[in-house]
Amino acid sequence: MKRVAILIDGSNAYASAMALGFQIDYIKFLSYFRKRYDINRALYFTALPPKDMPSPLRPMTTFLEHNGYTVVSKETKDYINHAGEKKRKGNMDCEIAIYATKYAEVVDEMVMFSGDGDFRCVVERVQELGTRVTVLSTLVGSMVADSLRRQADSFIELDGLRAEIEHIKNVPIKRYTLRS
Repeated sequence: MKRVAILIDGSNAYASAMALGFQIDYIKFLSYFRKRYDINRALYFTALPPKDMPSPLRPMTTFLEHNGYTVVSKETKDYINHAGEKKRKGNMDCEIAIYATKYAEVVDEMVMFSGDGDFRCVVERVQELGTRVTVLSTLVGSMVADSLRRQADSFIELDGLRAEIEHIKNVPIKRYTLRS
């Protein structure tokens, strides 16, 4: 069985699922891939607001940490844009790139859940290290950059996994740890 690392760009995964009109059940998601691969690591990348600010992401990241994922996060930063408006940003591209190249040395394949074209060169480097890369995203709403999709060894359309990974509202989520 292939050893696989899953890297999830949290904001991109959320936007992709929303573009398709559903929410991802991350326990089902990991279970889907565990049936097919030997999962070395499942990483979820997200920027979080400062601890004194309430955020629905905090309970979610805690849930993910208790259910088989490694959460890689950093605090968002506030800035003033050119129009004088206060904005918040939290880009995780650098962290994703570093972890991708790190895990490329210990897995046979990587599933990158992102459509961000900035990762095209990261995918190319991972491939140079001998690791196959599958990009998971959606063609709906131009969520996946054509350059990223073409660079990948394979592409999975998120909507094709919907029946397997969709969160069904008002159904309690069974919590259990999926780590080996």
